[in-house]
Amino acid sequence: MSAQPASEHLESLNQLTDPATLLSADYRILATNPPYLATFHQGREVAGSTCYQSSHGYDRPCDEVGEHCPLQKCIKTGRGAHQLHIHTFPTGREYVNVEIVPVRDNRGETLFFREVFRQTLIASAKPNGHGLVGVSKSFIRMLDEVHKVAFASVPVLLLGESGTGKELIARAIHDASDRCSRPFVPVECSGFSEKLFESELFGHRKGSFTGALVDKDGLVEVVAGGTLFLDEIGDVPLALQIKLLRLLESHTYRKVGDTITREAKFRLVCATNRDLDLMMKAGEFRRDLYYRISTFPIHLPPLRSRREDIDLLAHSILLRISPDQEITLTQGASELLLRYDFPGNIRELVNLLERARILSESDKLAPSHFPSLALYPTLNAEVASEQGQSLWPPEGEIIPLKKLEQRYLRYLLDTYPGPQTQLAAQLGVSTRTLTRKIGLIHREKNHIIEES
Repeated sequence: MSAQPASEHLESLNQLTDPATLLSADYRILATNPPYLATFHQGREVAGSTCYQSSHGYDRPCDEVGEHCPLQKCIKTGRGAHQLHIHTFPTGREYVNVEIVPVRDNRGETLFFREVFRQTLIASAKPNGHGLVGVSKSFIRMLDEVHKVAFASVPVLLLGESGTGKELIARAIHDASDRCSRPFVPVECSGFSEKLFESELFGHRKGSFTGALVDKDGLVEVVAGGTLFLDEIGDVPLALQIKLLRLLESHTYRKVGDTITREAKFRLVCATNRDLDLMMKAGEFRRDLYYRISTFPIHLPPLRSRREDIDLLAHSILLRISPDQEITLTQGASELLLRYDFPGNIRELVNLLERARILSESDKLAPSHFPSLALYPTLNAEVASEQGQSLWPPEGEIIPLKKLEQRYLRYLLDTYPGPQTQLAAQLGVSTRTLTRKIGLIHREKNHIIEES
């Protein structure tokens, strides 16, 4: 592999308007273009350093610290690779789409790799008054799927608990797509009667039913090539599911009381917090409709699996609900929120912060401003009832870190569904270290039994 790019490769690199570099297979930056230096390094040259050092400040490759490395994927497959990463800007950390393609000579031999960065505006890795925010692995995985499907124009099904932000994700898919200049039309499917559903979705002609005093355009017409978001699709009655299926299969519709068939042009995104598999087995949801809407399912993680995002989300929500006043959380309040499981997810976090803002007479929110959480003693309420012991010690009690670690490991051993190798990776320790710690727990347990 060539150590130095030829002049034609440098010229091609400099013609790109997006930040870009040329890389060697051992992660070395061989050349950069002006937008890269201006965006990431305020004009300072970084050629000769590694890409992981330059973009992340790491001392080893991304794939060795639990991230996906597009360079390694490109080397293994011989094809271009895409990956969503968090990179460091002069103003802080932000999300970028990284695209890496091999650069070959006339014989097809790979010389080096071209790395292009495209900043995404639909999510932020720092507190933001609008859009999506988060840095957790589960959030990044979901966001990566959003970017991958945005330009595909296939139906997307968002699955997740209530309050996880399904409409925000649907809008993010729309904003990241080539339909972003066209309308985004959300439809709440819960509670629609058959006539109202048809009228809202397809429109109606004047006099077609009692109360139809004027012609009305349906949302399928209003969307006009944009994105139609059907929220709570699992609540659509069976009688209406066949009408929706006909629309998706034929891409045509008729207004209520009209004989003219019209063409429907839209990209479909659906969402539900219900288990559609169980509904299909029970005959409550049509399988043919499910296969039409679920080409690309995306699972939205609950907030309890995004604990490292809670503080970031809280500060972002405070920016939104109080844009004219800088409101912050005390350390105690932050710790209180981190210990809570949020059964209502992000929607519940918003409600808690709005209530706390009203209760507070200053610009700081303390634990006393969250009275509904004052009696929440554990990291997981189920642990206290099932094991008779909290993971988290009572307020004011200090216990040894080793004892707290053992409590947490016992809880994980009882509840974690995957293999110990996977658990070790998520805990950030080697399998050998985890096995040793588990052995200490078992020996301590056996010792207690023998003494008793």
